[in-house]
Amino acid sequence: MSTTSTVGAADVPGSDTGRLDESSRLRIAAVLAIIVLYTEVAPIQFTMVSAALQKIAPSFPQAGPNITWSLIVFGLIGASASPVIGKLSDIWGKKRIFLIAGVVFAAGCLLSATTDSWAVFLAGRCLQATAAGMAIVAYGLIRDLLPHKYVPIGLGISATGLGFSAAVAPVLAGYLVDQHSWRAMFWVLFAFVAVMTPLVAFVVPESKLRARGGVDLTGAALLSGGTASALLYVSKGNEWGWSEPTTLAWLIGGLAALALFVVVELRTRTPLMDMRLLFSPRVSLVLLTAVFAACLVGVHSYAVAYMVQTPPQSELETTIVSRTLDRVAQSTGRLLPPELVHVVLTPGYHYGDGLSLMQFALRIGLGQGLVAMLFGIVAGLLARRVGARLPLLAALTLFALTTVALAVLPHTWPVFALSSLGFGAALGLYYACMPILMVEAVPPEQQGISGGMLGATQSLSTAIGTAVITAFVSANPISASVSIAGRPPQDSTVPNVFADRGYELGFWFGAAAAVCALVIALVMKHGRTPATGGAFTHEVASPTDLSHSTTRARTNPAR
Repeated sequence: MSTTSTVGAADVPGSDTGRLDESSRLRIAAVLAIIVLYTEVAPIQFTMVSAALQKIAPSFPQAGPNITWSLIVFGLIGASASPVIGKLSDIWGKKRIFLIAGVVFAAGCLLSATTDSWAVFLAGRCLQATAAGMAIVAYGLIRDLLPHKYVPIGLGISATGLGFSAAVAPVLAGYLVDQHSWRAMFWVLFAFVAVMTPLVAFVVPESKLRARGGVDLTGAALLSGGTASALLYVSKGNEWGWSEPTTLAWLIGGLAALALFVVVELRTRTPLMDMRLLFSPRVSLVLLTAVFAACLVGVHSYAVAYMVQTPPQSELETTIVSRTLDRVAQSTGRLLPPELVHVVLTPGYHYGDGLSLMQFALRIGLGQGLVAMLFGIVAGLLARRVGARLPLLAALTLFALTTVALAVLPHTWPVFALSSLGFGAALGLYYACMPILMVEAVPPEQQGISGGMLGATQSLSTAIGTAVITAFVSANPISASVSIAGRPPQDSTVPNVFADRGYELGFWFGAAAAVCALVIALVMKHGRTPATGGAFTHEVASPTDLSHSTTRARTNPAR
């Protein structure tokens, strides 16, 4: 029998969360601003690193196309760390974990800024992945501290930032990389956290809401290990051979670990992901939407910035000729005229504007970021009036249309600039709607674990999208055939440059993922009523739904 409950956090005995209901608007705005600014390190680093990959790659020539693992590993570790961080925030206090995650992120920035080792650089990126969990804790703090009427808007602002990551980060990255080096980005991120940490400590109050239980480290190890193995198969399968037994072992081992993860989560008393919560339609459809939509984000974030910063084919040919002449001069002492060196690129490519990182930021990144910021606020306002589902549908439709345009239109920076405006609007709507839908779906004591599940899903799917397009471009390399003074040509693979087809396949994959997410959102019944900021729980109808969570909140409130 269906049971309807309208019991919210305020109705549960002893459920005081420290909400700022009696505080002034200035106080509320200050708390929100500092929470959001502290979580900006996640989108700031993603904006900077994804845009600067083309400039970082020469410092680690041994990485080759695997330079994308600087993005993949962030999503991979973030996926396993987010639920742990979310669960710890429920148990030990959201503000406390918020600050600890920020300090770990800063340590990762120091590693990446000071090393010449590819392995150590990736280790630094792994530590920086705690930023993915910081966003999850921020959602919980906003849910616990802000008056209910401000929660949807606060979540929308938190999801898309106050403008620093959107407006400043692309330009700042361009200035730092073009005028100094890519290492300067990590020094600035370290300084940003060093300045913001004391502000968080002194201005943001701690949430009083606590949950009982421990942390499932076994589940975290199975999730991260299984996913890493599967992603390694996807990104390296073309190089190692898709059907080779040793290659298939990575895929089979990864899938087995993920299956074991589900078994462990069903049996443990303190799951990393609550399987009953996961299988609730209100939660599962939101997460399934995130699986496909975040894949597209991973594809787009890597491809556009990398393509426009690649030099045009004519410039690359000139560079190869110059390097060949220098090599001949060093080995023989002879200075040959350029006309004696003939270069043929196979299969060649038709993209590449040779933009500096600053040019990319001003022509493409800045517009996309500002539009995303604006539409994040719009999504929060719309969610209060009509629910979060409609703006989510608009976001997914824009995702699909702009990505199809990227697949079929010429790959020039004006096309990328126009499409990125539409993509930016979709980003703002999407990232604002997802936490709003999740907050509306679960009771207060489940906010940390549900937020962790959302963060894990989005981080992991972004990594999957990046790994998939890495596989596509790696399978379509550019080969240079160089002939000197009419001698037989010598062939070699051009590093860090790939044929059009690899990127086009990646865009089609991203568009298909967006369509899948759109279909799921169309059948979603959740989010069709105005968002309440988590003020009320929901009507539930089955043992797999959330009625038991609501009952526990009434009879045994978590402290």
